[in-house]
Amino acid sequence: MHILLVEDDNQTAAAVLASLASAGYVVDHESEGEKAWFRGDTESYAAVILDLGLPGMDGLSILRKWRQAGQTFPVLILTARGNWNERVEGIDAGADDYLPKPFQMQELQARLRAILRRSAGQATPVITIGPLSLDTRQMRVSVNDVPVHLSPQEYRLVHYLILHAGRVVSQLELTEQLYARDFERDSNAVEVLIGRVRKKLGIDLIQTRRGFGYVIETPEP
Repeated sequence: MHILLVEDDNQTAAAVLASLASAGYVVDHESEGEKAWFRGDTESYAAVILDLGLPGMDGLSILRKWRQAGQTFPVLILTARGNWNERVEGIDAGADDYLPKPFQMQELQARLRAILRRSAGQATPVITIGPLSLDTRQMRVSVNDVPVHLSPQEYRLVHYLILHAGRVVSQLELTEQLYARDFERDSNAVEVLIGRVRKKLGIDLIQTRRGFGYVIETPEP
């Protein structure tokens, strides 16, 4: 999952970046309002963690501009301000959740997992499709209740596809979600990764749509 962190406090940003990296996320960081707005408006992110007190353009203005432009990625607001009126204003502006500072990293991760699940129409932390189960809390994948050991990158692939089950995900979209911007990407990197994951899962759940991308089909009701 590719996340944008917008935070101008260096100490807070460093702690969040380390926490999210350890949880398997690919994270970009911006500390200035105008640059953050541009990144969110021109790049593909699974979610944004947005501080309100920013230099150049405040967080609420950024959020409003994103929503007016049709950006639908979930947004988790961070702020040191405790005014409930501001929390209401942020949610009305299009925020999906609100976390006041100071906060625990475990709560930040839990709230991020929740808004990612909700944005994909999933309600529970354990997502099951056929024999495949993914526990977003423990970052574990199992097939027929047998754990499958995946690398962080392989887990990110399964996580993203299962959150978007039933939708064909293009190779470009997967590349944007799985790799950092400065990562040197081979043209067939996603195809090789898909092949490794298929072998480890031992089931033909990830299907290829030639010329379109990849999909985990949801079973017929």
